[in-house]
Amino acid sequence: MPAEARPRVRKLPSGKWQLRFQDVDGNAKSGGAHESKTAAFKHYRDEIEPELDGRPAARRDITLQELADVFLERHAAIAQPRTIVTIRGRLSRPLEAFGTTPLADFERMTDEIAGFAAKLPERYRYSVVSALRQTCEAGVRFGYMTRNPAKLAGKNPQPPPRVIRIYTADEITRLTQELGRRESAAVRFAAATGLRPAEWASVERRDIDRARRVLQVRGTKTLRSRREVPLTTAALEALDSVPTRIDSVYVFGSTRKGPFDVANFRRREWGPAVDAAGIGKPARIYDLRSTFASNALAARITTFELARIMGTSVGMIEAHYGTLIDTAHEGILTRLETVNG
Repeated sequence: MPAEARPRVRKLPSGKWQLRFQDVDGNAKSGGAHESKTAAFKHYRDEIEPELDGRPAARRDITLQELADVFLERHAAIAQPRTIVTIRGRLSRPLEAFGTTPLADFERMTDEIAGFAAKLPERYRYSVVSALRQTCEAGVRFGYMTRNPAKLAGKNPQPPPRVIRIYTADEITRLTQELGRRESAAVRFAAATGLRPAEWASVERRDIDRARRVLQVRGTKTLRSRREVPLTTAALEALDSVPTRIDSVYVFGSTRKGPFDVANFRRREWGPAVDAAGIGKPARIYDLRSTFASNALAARITTFELARIMGTSVGMIEAHYGTLIDTAHEGILTRLETVNG
């Protein structure tokens, strides 16, 4: 707004403070009497300024905890339940620190938020602050806030990617020899498809198209997300080694007829199998996905193709597998020469 349109206050004989401002036509207006200068300027900022700018006044009568509950309830309409659980978990620290703070105060606490973020462990900072940013952005969209203080608090750079762990064919063999039939098949299938643990744990028989040799991966991030993953001979052999159950729709279904329980498997069977097979640590279940990516790049699959298969972005592939990409693409010139005759 122009300098002359800025709000002003003056003290009344009663001890209260009168707010004065100019409307869009330059006419002097009164914003009422208030108990303090701070209260007068706050009234202008929250009620009058949005109206002058053609924006609805923000509803700041709820706390950050209440905003988080509203956001997650509405986001659940399009996101997978596990996504909601993940976001809720990441919000636990911000809500512990600021959950009872009214949004009227919270959106002005950029300094406090920056200090809170600086004290978070480096490995968790990005995901925790991202969840807080996402929640505040929803608050702006819903009309509860006029700005996103989590963004104004500063940049939120991603941490350097973890050092990737790639299992050799011999390690996969030794590992699966220590596991039961169903668990062994699940591990070999994960290494042959590059699926996330939550994805291969929930594979249903209806998802498998043997005629086209593809797997339909449904609802990874949102309820409507879809992608197709090619089924190699190794993947099909893993599927064929699991007896078909008529009491469960899941290929690797648990004894309770639900999807494969990755958490229990990691604790009760994966760790002991890694030790028994003499495999060096760290050795995560998620590294089966990295093993697939490494093998695919070695087979000259492009980063664009690999990103589509793995359900991620080219940027993420390059960030995590940059050194492997450099090696895998050494034959680019040869292939171009072949195409051009």
